[in-house]
Amino acid sequence: MRQLTAAHRSLPLGTKVQVTNLRTGQHVVVRINDRGPYEGGKRRIIDLSEAAAKRVGVLDRGIEWVQVVVVENAS
Repeated sequence: MRQLTAAHRSLPLGTKVQVTNLRTGQHVVVRINDRGPYEGGKRRIIDLSEAAAKRVGVLDRGIEWVQVVVVENAS
């Protein structure tokens, strides 16, 4: 919750991705450490930790359009 982490359905655990809020341009690099999201069907592609969501300005909004780019593959 306090770490810069996220859940993704298919990226290998340990992968680092940059998540950019397309509305504000704020971005954060997070490590994929879990599977999901499973709610919301295939429209939701990533689930950010509380700390990561706060960094990109989506904590209060809950859901936002984002861009996800792999910056470091899992080792």
